[in-house]
Amino acid sequence: MRFLIIFIFLITNGVAEEIPGIKNIVIHKVPKTYDNVIFFDKKDQKINIKEYRGNLLVLNFWATWCEPCKEEMPSLDKLQVNPKLNKIKIFAINIGKENLDKVNKFFIDFNIKHFEPYFDPPTTLAKMFSLRGVPTSILINKEGQEFARIIGSIDFEDKNFVNWIKKYN
Repeated sequence: MRFLIIFIFLITNGVAEEIPGIKNIVIHKVPKTYDNVIFFDKKDQKINIKEYRGNLLVLNFWATWCEPCKEEMPSLDKLQVNPKLNKIKIFAINIGKENLDKVNKFFIDFNIKHFEPYFDPPTTLAKMFSLRGVPTSILINKEGQEFARIIGSIDFEDKNFVNWIKKYN
């Protein structure tokens, strides 16, 4: 019965391929398009992903209280500067409705230096992307479409993951 449920889940989610050793990634056969993916930087300036077309984007949804977020954030930081990925932009979007001081402390405590925190105060993106929990990472191709998502935490330095994601870079 468990196998049947997993099989149905994979078929209905349009999984096209698997990445060896990474179980919590969903790869879409048909990429998903969203309009007006907007969030805020530390200065409350709007960021629209349309401005980053031509780059591989990782929208990582997280919160300071999330233990799996704490585990994966350092590897996500290293992904931003991975020499095999020259056109990648990471947006770590806090959906915990946490203040800037708490978020900045988190970045200092976990030595996050290669990207900035972003915010989704009204949690509109959490609804738009139908997030079921954190961390969740939405992978956006150079055309601005979601081609995959990671549900839960992973090691972003994993060799299999890096080799797979560089095909989209």
